[in-house]
This record gives sequence, C-alpha cells and structure tokens, in this order.
Amino acid sequence: MKIESVKLVCFSPTGTTKAVVEGIARGLKPAGVEMLDITRPDARVEPLQTSENELLVIGLPVYMGRMPALLNEWLHAISAQNTPAVCVVVYGNRVYDDALIELKDILTGCGCRPIAGAAYIGEHSFSTEETPTAGGRPDAGDLSHAESFGRMIREKLAAIPSADRIAGVEIPCCRPYRGDSRLWTVDFIAVSNACIQCGICAEGCPVGAIDPRDSTRVDTTTCITCCACIKNCPQHARTMKPGLVKDASVRLHTLYSERKEPEYFL
Repeated sequence: MKIESVKLVCFSPTGTTKAVVEGIARGLKPAGVEMLDITRPDARVEPLQTSENELLVIGLPVYMGRMPALLNEWLHAISAQNTPAVCVVVYGNRVYDDALIELKDILTGCGCRPIAGAAYIGEHSFSTEETPTAGGRPDAGDLSHAESFGRMIREKLAAIPSADRIAGVEIPCCRPYRGDSRLWTVDFIAVSNACIQCGICAEGCPVGAIDPRDSTRVDTTTCITCCACIKNCPQHARTMKPGLVKDASVRLHTLYSERKEPEYFL
C-alpha cells in the first residue's frame, strides 16, 4: 500500500508523548511528514481531516487509565476516509488500562482503519526530584523501540494492497472501559519569590489555566494537573503544595518504581 505522507498528532504538555511519536516517525521514514501538536488550545480549533493515502499516527497521554476527557470533542470531530492509523498512548509507569482501545474505538468511529497500537512509558506528571516515577522516560531504549515499531508498521503497510484490506488490530481490553477520566479540581501549585513572571508557564499551559499577567494565579477548575508549568519553569519557582497531588506523587514513587517496558500490537 502506497502512503503519500504521514500525519503525526500529539498532545504532549511535557514533551514525552511527542518524543515517542517522533521516534515512530523515524522508523517509518516517510517521504512527507506533518506534525500537528494539539497541546495548545488554539491548535484544537479546527477539526482534523485525513485521506486514504495518508498514515495517521496519533499519540496521547493516559489520564486515570483513559483518554483525556479534554480531547473528546476534538477527537470525535476527526474526519477520515479509510485512513490507516497508528494508535499510541503514553502512561506514567502505572497502568494504561483501556486508554489504547478507547483511542482505537474513537478513530474507527471517525473513519480510520487502525493498523497498529502501542503503549509507551513517559515520566509521570507527578514525578519530582524527591519522588521520581519513570524519571527521564522515554529514554534511549524507549525511543529505539519506537523507531523499530515504526519500521514494522512500514513493512506491514508494504504488504497490504489497499486500505480496505487492513485487518483490525487486536488490543486487549475491557468494556465498559475501566478508569475515570474526570480530573481533580485542586489548588496544588506553590509559586515562590523566584518567579520572574517570564510567562513561559502561561504560554505552555494546554488549557490556558494560568493568568499570563500574573502567573501566580491558576484557575483550578480548568487545570488538568499535567504539571507542565512546574517542569518547564526555568527558575524552578513552581512546586507542589502539600496535599492531594503531592501525596499521589509519593504513592506513585512507592508503588510503581519497577520499570515497565513498551508494548505494541500489530
């Protein structure tokens, strides 16, 4: 099957999911590639349209074992025409539950033909220097795996005569889906005097929850606890307050320290 171009789509507040998707693309070695990073709100205004001659690789983070509820409307608005699709989820070394099959189901409903799926590990959003969980991942081994996965997808595509001959990829799952995609509403970010109001946190917030004129102000009803503002602060001025999120960081560090490896389905 001839693929004219590859569309890479990712939602990646801390860059882990984007790194995995780019790794897969290196293995695919497409003639043409387009990256659509839907992390920022303004990138999710227009619906995505794809054709049969494109390959869609979409990578999303796992939230509570599910797809981020924030993206539901945008994902369901995708318009595809027998587009071969690769479903990728990235989770913080805990579990990905049914997030991968949920993504596959959504894309199938939008007209895609899922050809492969994978679950990779990225540093958990709640990971800190004191309580790390999957620190530094995806690492070199993960990205090498992603590149190999891309090569396997390329080989599978080469053996398929047309999109309507794509056999459905089998992904372990439970229905109804496990997990709860609802997010916490919690005031958990402390801002120290080291803050210079550079605006990097507000600019990078995927939901616009930080006031660009005063970065100490956070809309807790909008915040998705991705911790991108904490991890990306050049002054290290943002930290977790004692409470729900910090307790979860300790719990994850304690219970999920054993390294998990990527899984793929072809």
